[in-house]
Amino acid sequence: MTSAPTLTVHPVPAMGAEDVLVTPDGLVHTGTEDGAIWALDPATGSTRRVADTGGRPLGLELLGSGHLLVCDAHRGLLRVSPTSGSVEVLVDRVEGRAMRFCNNAAVAADDTIWFSDSSLHHGVEEWRADFVRNTRTGRLLRRDPVGTVTVALDGLAFANGVALSADESYVCVAECRGRTVVRLWLTGPRAGERDHLVTDLPGYPDNISRGSDGLIWVSVASPVNGLVERLGRAPMALRRAITRIPESWQPGPARTIRVQAYADDGRLVHDLDLAPPEQGPGYHMVTGVREHDGRIWMGSLHEPAVAVHDQA
Repeated sequence: MTSAPTLTVHPVPAMGAEDVLVTPDGLVHTGTEDGAIWALDPATGSTRRVADTGGRPLGLELLGSGHLLVCDAHRGLLRVSPTSGSVEVLVDRVEGRAMRFCNNAAVAADDTIWFSDSSLHHGVEEWRADFVRNTRTGRLLRRDPVGTVTVALDGLAFANGVALSADESYVCVAECRGRTVVRLWLTGPRAGERDHLVTDLPGYPDNISRGSDGLIWVSVASPVNGLVERLGRAPMALRRAITRIPESWQPGPARTIRVQAYADDGRLVHDLDLAPPEQGPGYHMVTGVREHDGRIWMGSLHEPAVAVHDQA
């Protein structure tokens, strides 16, 4: 299904509202590049700073305690109180090594946390370098309810968004560079097996989430870039050389607004292309998506705003 390009944009006071989370009180939360966590009231458009992580917040989730779970690219996995603003580090090292790029998470009913570390070599400010070099050092990590952290999957091509199925029979993680959503089965006869929920996406997936409709929603930050794909097959020396030239000369994301939703069998249910390139959208590069009661909330790594689309 392709939708008409209707979008409402809600400004926030800082740049880079990368992800979105709708909490039970109806507020929409996001984190920005200055380290702030904001709560937006969609009814009034007002925003309130609820915390400051001291780092770079990316993915947001809700814990059973009512705290916010924040994937901070600089500080790791954090538990944040939306009332007091207190910040507690849950995970900042894995197997004795500091995390470089904590990115996105999903929380199970028993408080097990599944979360991604995008790269062993590059942080969020160097995401282009990891993307072009295609280091394939991303990981899907698991923190159990008592705090033990294990590596569930490694060797991922820029591990990004994380989501659990409605029945928690599988967890999936977006491979941004690979243009896939990898699935790890958790229960049933295939428990422990790895396959794909979807392959050959029409662009590079960022954050993903399970919507209130039970579907897995995928943000497509940019369409496929032919030069990036060719570089991925080039010698590593050339890939490294490309990432050393000025950023303005490097291949970059196209200006687009696109999200998709998939059923558990990998069937495409929704394909919302909300701003055709010829219209020159202002809001662009959707890196977070959250379906909530028929509304599609979106965040962007490069915008001082979140956006919402109401499905017909």
